[in-house]
Amino acid sequence: MAVNQEGILLDSGTNELEVIVFNVGEGTYGINVMKVREIIQTEPVTPIPNSHPHIEGMIRLRDEVLTVVNLMEVLGCVPSRDPSQDRFIVSELNKLKVAFRVSGVSRIHRISWEQIEKPTELSQGIQSATTGVVKMDEQMILLLDFEKIVVDINPSKGINVEQVRKLGKRERSMKKVVVAEDSAMLRKLLHQTLSEAGYDQITFFENGKEAWDYLEFIKAADDQQLEEEVQLLITDLEMPMMDGLHLTKRIKEDDVLKRIPIIIFSSLITDDLYHKGIAVGADKQVSKPEIIKLIEEIDLLI
Repeated sequence: MAVNQEGILLDSGTNELEVIVFNVGEGTYGINVMKVREIIQTEPVTPIPNSHPHIEGMIRLRDEVLTVVNLMEVLGCVPSRDPSQDRFIVSELNKLKVAFRVSGVSRIHRISWEQIEKPTELSQGIQSATTGVVKMDEQMILLLDFEKIVVDINPSKGINVEQVRKLGKRERSMKKVVVAEDSAMLRKLLHQTLSEAGYDQITFFENGKEAWDYLEFIKAADDQQLEEEVQLLITDLEMPMMDGLHLTKRIKEDDVLKRIPIIIFSSLITDDLYHKGIAVGADKQVSKPEIIKLIEEIDLLI
């Protein structure tokens, strides 16, 4: 099953996403279609000696060698009762292609980000493994945190403050930056890395709606002071309530707020999806976890 990225949500910034629903053991999970390159039947896997327990091995898909991550191992599930129904979801995130083994794939749903609840309202166990929860058709679909799964296996694929320290001592900047990022872990890492780079006047929000409400509040108070209060906005793409594309589109369509430079910082910045950020007016787009590239773009914009 190939996934046609060009045909997905052609109108960028609609605050909608399409989710592929799949099973791992007895659980029902979802993945944003924008992360999926294709879904294929399973094939023999070549083991990798001394690899992480969650890594099943490698496969060759046409001219590429892909690592296979077994989600049954990641989630501690009982293996599939009928392995013939297993599938590989070939995903691209953080500029890395990975094949995830699942117990079966059912269908694609289109939903609004407003329908997604933060897992913080549920158990801690769910919170650590998912980015959101959506109730649909009398069932609960958990949106897995694939980026965290990859970083847990290979920490070098995450944001590291040591990378910034290699830039040497930098002057403190009084420029004020707004960041919309739903992951508490990434908010903490961004605070550490950007502060190390000299940008410590940062206001964080958990989703695009909170960031939008903040900008609207500043504009309503005194739109002449806007540029003194916000010199730059950095936004993730996948966020409950309001995603980064919709946030960017609303800002750039506003006669006052459109002056704010916007950097999209997301694991979904790929060659196939770059056009979506351009369509909504983003000034720059940087793929996670390229923190040095993000700092360079901040330097240029402010």
